[in-house]
Amino acid sequence: MVEILPLLQAVTTPVTSPAGLVAVGAGFGAGLAVIGAGIGIGRIGGQAVEGMARQPEAAARIQTAALILAALIEGVALFGVVIAFQLQGKIPQL
Repeated sequence: MVEILPLLQAVTTPVTSPAGLVAVGAGFGAGLAVIGAGIGIGRIGGQAVEGMARQPEAAARIQTAALILAALIEGVALFGVVIAFQLQGKIPQL
């Protein structure tokens, strides 16, 4: 019977390439942008609902401000994702 474990443990030389680090950085950047936007919009929504519950007469102003802030956060998140995709496009082909 052939022993497969020594074949799997064969010594190989590690391949280090900046392309792998660029890919990891691009994915990490896109992920952080999306997670940050989700947290930010969640907090805005929660605080806006709380503010409207405390002062129902100011609901229109609070809702407008929350919508504008959510749009600004989405813009920043989109910018982060676009930059991450541009980094991914700069990965050198091996």
